[in-house]
Amino acid sequence: MIGALDWLAFEEDSVRQRVVNSLDQEERNEWQYHWKLQARQAQLAPRGNWRTWLILAGRGFGKTRAGAEWVRTIAEENCEARIALISSSLTEARSVMVEGESGILACSPPECKPAFEASLRRVRFPNGAQAQLFSAAEPESLRGPQFSHAWCDETGKWPLSHDRATRAWDNLLMGLRLGHDPRIAVTTTPRAVPLVQRLLDNEKSGSVVVTRGSTYDNAANLPKRFLDAISSDFSGTQLARQEIAGEMLTDLEGTLWPRTTLERARAERSSEPMRRVVVAVDPPISSTGDECGIIVAAIGEDGFANVLADCSLAKAKPGEWAKVVAIAAEHWKADRVVAESNQGGAMVENVLRAANASLPIKLVRASRGKVARAEPVAALYEAGRVRHCGSFPKLEDQMCGMLIGGQYAGPGRSPDRADALVWALTELMLGPIAKPSVRSI
Repeated sequence: MIGALDWLAFEEDSVRQRVVNSLDQEERNEWQYHWKLQARQAQLAPRGNWRTWLILAGRGFGKTRAGAEWVRTIAEENCEARIALISSSLTEARSVMVEGESGILACSPPECKPAFEASLRRVRFPNGAQAQLFSAAEPESLRGPQFSHAWCDETGKWPLSHDRATRAWDNLLMGLRLGHDPRIAVTTTPRAVPLVQRLLDNEKSGSVVVTRGSTYDNAANLPKRFLDAISSDFSGTQLARQEIAGEMLTDLEGTLWPRTTLERARAERSSEPMRRVVVAVDPPISSTGDECGIIVAAIGEDGFANVLADCSLAKAKPGEWAKVVAIAAEHWKADRVVAESNQGGAMVENVLRAANASLPIKLVRASRGKVARAEPVAALYEAGRVRHCGSFPKLEDQMCGMLIGGQYAGPGRSPDRADALVWALTELMLGPIAKPSVRSI
């Protein structure tokens, strides 16, 4: 019965709902597993002679469900299918692609649900088709096996060190040689990394077909509280354009911090104790002007700097931002609070002392512009000496707006968060003895 209703995939929601209301209970139970009738058109594989289908869309768009359903369709139609399931790690391949809320197991009907053989990292379908799990962090594991199809999830966050993302992709292509029509589905949030850019570069040739979309395309299936939260927290940021609107952001010409560099710096917070922790402050001139940049950073025993938190405030009175600094210093057990004294002089220290008289304050005075001070810190990033232990969208947007030659291209009038970051990393990595160059590390 349900299979005869494939024409509904091209009808409006109101028509679909009338048909659903006419079904008996058994037919309704089957309905939820009939993907062509549930999906939006953007979630269905495009027609044509493509090799790679790239879904480049914001979070919550329904990328994972689209990838899982594509795999299920391939497996059910071809009992000889051998499918590679590749994520940034084996843990994510299992928890998202296979066992996740929108993964392969969840979208399969109970009567023909595949078996997941965890010890073998294999999904075995009832008709004999198989899917094998791989980690992009282990590119050599893809050397040797052969596949007819592949689903690659979140390629934008595949590991970049030692070109592992690119090597994993190249090894996959070498092994994609079974069957008469090998194909790959890629589901990812857009991120400025070489592999995603390489796929986009092949769009004009027709070998890569790109589906683009935003979080709001799937608003009907997302909690209103979630939509309200992302609109409130990320509105106006470049991260919102990337993670929500699904745009591929390009670097400004001459930026000190290319987005690829920042993506390469991203890391999990280490559980190891830090050697030093500082809170750096770039105070505003007034409570109605620029932001107060407040950044927490640390240096580990391994000599790498770690950006831990962005506690910056907008339109805050002196007592307000000083209290935030004091709380951050206590929470992170900072051994130094570095505060720029160009605007306010001794007043900056007095305001901080009023918040907490015992703060270990060090006043610093800028003799050069913000961008000029940032250049040696940018060199530390380029050398791989700094990690971002989390996502700091507003800070990173400011960093990307700082240009070689001294200009700032936004967002906002002044890069106050980025300036606080520069003071923090200068204190940790480029002390008064060290010269501001990578060679001194």
